[in-house]
Amino acid sequence: MRQRARSPEDKERRAEDLLAAAEAVARDLGGIRHVTLLAVTERAGLHRTGVRRYYSSKEELLLELAERGWGQWRDKVAAEVGDRTGLDAPAIAAVLSGTLAALPVFCDLLTHVTLYLEGDVDIERARRYKTHAFAAHDAIAAVLVRAGLMGQEQVTSLLAAAVLLAAGLWQASHPTATLAALYEQEPRWYHDVRDFRPRLDALLAATAAGLAAPPR
Repeated sequence: MRQRARSPEDKERRAEDLLAAAEAVARDLGGIRHVTLLAVTERAGLHRTGVRRYYSSKEELLLELAERGWGQWRDKVAAEVGDRTGLDAPAIAAVLSGTLAALPVFCDLLTHVTLYLEGDVDIERARRYKTHAFAAHDAIAAVLVRAGLMGQEQVTSLLAAAVLLAAGLWQASHPTATLAALYEQEPRWYHDVRDFRPRLDALLAATAAGLAAPPR
C-alpha cells in the first residue's frame, strides 16, 4: 500500500495515477458504466478512501478524464495533420474519425459528460471543464481550417457532428450485457451499429461531403 502523497508533485502524480487507473478499468471492463471508485483505487494501489484527497467524487474524476481526452484529441489531430495543406472534405473527415477511434474511452465519456458528469459537479469545476474543452475544440478547428479546403463554419459543424456521432455510435456498438444477449437472439438489430469505426468513417465522410457541397 502506498503512503499518502506529501509534496505537490506527489499529489499531482497520484491524481494522474487515478486517471490512468480509471481509463484502464474502463478499457478492461467494457466502458465507463463499469468504473467504480473501488476498482479505480485498487488499480492505482490506494486505499478506497484515498481518492477523496484528489477528487471529490467519481463524477469529478471522470470529468477530469474527459477533459484530458479533449487535450489528447487536439494533440492527435495536430499530429495527424502535421504540415499538410489542401485537405479536402473526405480527408478532414478521415482525420477526425481516425483520431476519435484511437480514443475509445474518450468517445464513451462524451455521452456520460452530457448525461450527468458536468451536471453533478460544482459550478466552478463545470466551468473549468467547459473552458478547457472549448479551447481544445477551437484548436482542432483552427488546425483543420488552416490545412483544409473547408471554411470555419463548415469545420465547426463537422466537429459537432463528429462528437455526436462518436458518442452515440460508441454506446450502440458496445451494448450492455442484457442487450448483448438480446442481439444474440436478434442479430439483425445489432448489425447496423456493430462496427464502430466503419460506421463513424462512413457517416462523417457523408456529413463532410454534404457540408462542402456548393449550395444549389
